Amino acid sequence: MEPKLSELVDEARRARDRSHVPYSDFRMGAAVLTSTGDLVPGAVVENVSLGLAMCAERVAMFSAVARGDGRIEAIALVSERTDGTVTLPCGACLQVARELGDPDLVVVAADLGGQIERRTLRDLAPELPAKS
Repeated sequence: MEPKLSELVDEARRARDRSHVPYSDFRMGAAVLTSTGDLVPGAVVENVSLGLAMCAERVAMFSAVARGDGRIEAIALVSERTDGTVTLPCGACLQVARELGDPDLVVVAADLGGQIERRTLRDLAPELPAKS
C-alpha cells in the first residue's frame, strides 16, 4: 500500500478510538485524503434516535468539506469485521463519496487484525449517480 494510504489507515485507526457508541459498542473510525493532501479523521457518532447517528465515513467527508480541504480522493475505514468480512461503507456513505469524489475514489477498509481490502468507488457502487 502506498505510504499516503498507509497513513490514512493509521489516521482512521486513531479516529476509531474516539467513537461515541453507547448503544452498539461497534467502534468505527474513518479518514479521508483530500486533493490538498490533508488527512481528515471521522468517528462514528451514535444517538438514541438512530436517524440522528452518523457514520464515521460521512463525519470525515463532511469535516473535509467544512474545512475547505478540496475534493475527496481516498477514504479509509477501520472497524471489527461484519459477518466475517472486512466492513465496507454503507450505501449512504458511498453516495456521499460519489457526490464529493469521482468513480476512481480509493476505498480502503481494514479490520482490527490488519487485514486490508482496497477497492474503488466504481467497484463498490457502479450504478451510483454522479452529482448533477
